[in-house]
Amino acid sequence: MFFAGLGEAAMASSAADAAPAAATERRISWLTLLIGLAAALLVALLRDRLWGVGLAIGSVLAWLNFRWLRKGLDTLVLASTAQQDQVEPKVPMASYFAAVFRYGLLGLAVYVIFIYLQIPLGSMVLGLCALAAATIVASVYEILHPAD
Repeated sequence: MFFAGLGEAAMASSAADAAPAAATERRISWLTLLIGLAAALLVALLRDRLWGVGLAIGSVLAWLNFRWLRKGLDTLVLASTAQQDQVEPKVPMASYFAAVFRYGLLGLAVYVIFIYLQIPLGSMVLGLCALAAATIVASVYEILHPAD
């Protein structure tokens, strides 16, 4: 079939792209913390201390979410590579559990911090956006400085 060769081509190209992709993932990881904590520090110094704390908490949670997401995707890639010759490959149930657990844990952490520490919810949500900002910055960097 036509799609049978695509798996082999994807594996060959993924091995070649592993180093630039890993560098981009590391860049997104540290940029998430840098952007989020820098914004938190500015807001805490110039405006409101609680909003600054919320931004810092949100950016750390975004960083944890990114790390857990990366580990989950690595697990799925390993599972799919191991089952590449099977007609109906199976996704490990632990992958589904990990995804649900990750979002549940993040939601619980935000709820507990909001209720007990009285940190503004909006500040934590904006802190979670540090991951998006880091991804945009890393993408622009990759466009301006291609790995080729």
